[in-house]
Amino acid sequence: MFFVDTIETEGLGNRGYLAGGSTTAVAVDPPRDVERVLAAAAARGVRIGHVVETHVHNDYVTGGLELSRLTGAHYLVPAAARVSFDRVPVTDGDSVVVDAGLTLRALATPGHTPHHTSYVLAEDGREVAAFTGGSLLIGTVGRPDLVEPRLTAELARPQHASVHRLARELHDDVRVLPTHGFGSFCSASPPRDGGGTLGEERTGNDALTQDVDTFTERLLAGLDDVPAHYARMGPINAAGPAPVDLTPPGVADGEEIAERLAAGEWVVDVRSRTAFSRGHVAGTYNFEAEGRLATYLGWLLPWGRPVTLLAETRGQLANAQRELVRVGIDRPAAAATGGPSSWLRAGEEPRSFPRADFGALKRARERGEHLVVLDVRRDSERARGHVRDSVHIPVHELHGRSGEIPAGTVWVHCAGGMRAAIAASLLDAAGRDVVAVDDGFDAALTAGLTVDDCGEDGHAA
Repeated sequence: MFFVDTIETEGLGNRGYLAGGSTTAVAVDPPRDVERVLAAAAARGVRIGHVVETHVHNDYVTGGLELSRLTGAHYLVPAAARVSFDRVPVTDGDSVVVDAGLTLRALATPGHTPHHTSYVLAEDGREVAAFTGGSLLIGTVGRPDLVEPRLTAELARPQHASVHRLARELHDDVRVLPTHGFGSFCSASPPRDGGGTLGEERTGNDALTQDVDTFTERLLAGLDDVPAHYARMGPINAAGPAPVDLTPPGVADGEEIAERLAAGEWVVDVRSRTAFSRGHVAGTYNFEAEGRLATYLGWLLPWGRPVTLLAETRGQLANAQRELVRVGIDRPAAAATGGPSSWLRAGEEPRSFPRADFGALKRARERGEHLVVLDVRRDSERARGHVRDSVHIPVHELHGRSGEIPAGTVWVHCAGGMRAAIAASLLDAAGRDVVAVDDGFDAALTAGLTVDDCGEDGHAA
C-alpha cells in the first residue's frame, strides 16, 4: 500500500511531498529545510531513493540538491532545465521504480516554465496520484510570467495544452497534488477550496472548461504583481543552493543595534504587530514571524542588505531564521531576543503608534482631523473597491514612494492588518505619524465609509 505525506510550507503557500511504499520513497519538490522531509521519512521507516523537481523554482530555494546529498538519493531534474550541478536528467516518458509495485513516470507539462515536468505515481500499474508542480493547480494553474517577461505569452498556450494532456491521459480518480496554489504568488489566480482529484478539476478548473483563446486572454489579463525576490530564486536554484546553516546568529545589544541602523542596515522586529505598535526601537521594521515573513521581507528587502532580527523568544527567532533561508536570506547579521527595554541604549525611549479599526477612521474624518488614508493593497485588490479619497501605494512599492504621501497623520490599511503593520513600521521609521488600521477591509463599508468600485479602466465608477 502506497502513502503520500504532505510537507507544507504555509508561509510561502507551497507543498512538497514524500511518497512511497514499505521500504523506499521519493521526495517531490522538497523545501530547503530538509529536516522536515527526513523526519517524515524516519516516521514512515523508509529510505529516500529519489528526489525529483518539477521545475527550477522561482519562489523558494529548493532543498533537493542537499536532500539528495544527505541521503544518496538519485536527483531527478528536467533535462531541459539549465543547471550547474550533476543530476539525473528527466525527459517525457521516463520512469523509475520507487518501491515494489510503485513507479513514477515523467510527463512534460510546459507552461509554468518551458521545462516543467509533472510526475505520475502508479501502484501495480494503476495511476493513483499526479504531482503537478506549477502546472495543474486546484481550481487554477501556475502563472506563466515568472521565467522571463518575453516568454509570458508564449507559455500561456502550452500551459493550457499541458493541463489538457493531464486530463486526457489520466483517469478521474487520480489525486492532483500541486506544489503551488495554497497562497503562493506562483498561482495564476486564487485557488478553489476543496478539490483534489482530476475528476473534480475537469468541472471546476478554468483551464479545462475554457477554450484556449478564452483561457489565454483571461490568464494574461489577470496576472498580478510578482514578488521582487522571485527574480533571484531561479538563479540560486540553477546554480545549486548551499547547505543551510541554522545555528543562532551573534547576539546584538542596544549599542550594536543602533550602529547597524545608523549604517543603513535593516533591523527587523518579528514580534506581533500588536506588540510592535506598543513599543519598539526607532528605525526598526515590523514583519511578523507568524505572518508571511519570508514572502514580504524577501519582497521588500534590498537584496544583500544585512538583516538583524529582533524576536520575543528564542523559538520565535529560530522559526524566523528557518523561514528566511527558504527565500535565500541565509544568515542574519545579528539577533536579539526579549523586548525593547533590552534593545535600547541607556536613556532611550521606545517609539509607539496607535492601532485602530475602520470605525475609528470614520470618526476621525468626521472630526475633521488632518489625515491621509493610505491603501497598501495590490492593484487587483483595490480595483474591487477602495475607500474614497484614499492614496494607493502597494506595500511592496512603499519604501521607494513614501515621498508621494501628502502631509498629515497617515492611517494605513490593507485587507486584514498584516501588510498595514509592515507599512506603518516603514513610515514610522521614516518619521511619519501613523495609525495602523488593524481591521478587515469589509468592515470599511460597515463602518460607514464610502467605498468606491473601479470600472474596467481602473478608475472609480
